[in-house]
Amino acid sequence: MQRREFLTTLAGAGIAAAVQAPTTLKVARRGRIKQAAMRTNFDPKMPFDGMCREVARLGGFGFDLIPPNDWPTLKKYGLIPTMSGAGPVGFEDGVIRKELHDKMEKPFHELIDQCVAGGCPNIISVGGKKKGMSYAEGLDNATAFFNRVKAHTEDKDITICIEVMNSRYEDPLLGRIDQMCDHVAWAVELCKRVNSPGMKFLFDIYHVQIMDGDVIRHIRQYKDVTAHYHTA
Repeated sequence: MQRREFLTTLAGAGIAAAVQAPTTLKVARRGRIKQAAMRTNFDPKMPFDGMCREVARLGGFGFDLIPPNDWPTLKKYGLIPTMSGAGPVGFEDGVIRKELHDKMEKPFHELIDQCVAGGCPNIISVGGKKKGMSYAEGLDNATAFFNRVKAHTEDKDITICIEVMNSRYEDPLLGRIDQMCDHVAWAVELCKRVNSPGMKFLFDIYHVQIMDGDVIRHIRQYKDVTAHYHTA
């Protein structure tokens, strides 16, 4: 069974149980962990309104990677868009392509303003495919791009979250082949170079355990430069 199939099955079982419970019953949460969800945690046939209702009932905080046109539905249930999409930055070429920086900068500033207006505190970002580029050159180029936009994120209290992804599996459901940001050390070094409260990284536990292992130590060691965790 593939990862997505497992998550869908697991989520479906939880949803089925929830349907039998009284709709007025809300799960109590202490609030120490702000847990968010993603669409892929649910049956794809389930309306987004129903997903939001269930996350709110379970004491969740919001949803990752929901397009802005669905942000009003989140608000309806007291949820927030916890992580926006990457905007002009793509998996193929990403921020490591210096020749694309001029083209990406303006729409990235627009994305920051959109997140402010919609109450979204974080923007996911990616390095892009190496295509033979060295890690050192990738760091230089990514730093140059984020230095262009960091003042705006600081002014608006928005955090850019560069995601660590595994580059081992070609299947896009399991990995992101040839991605530059495929090790915690690279993401941490990028955050150090940009040197801004608006630049941190997204610690995806699934991907990190494949590439670097020793997950608990990495979480403890780099908690100060981690803005967000993907737990499953």
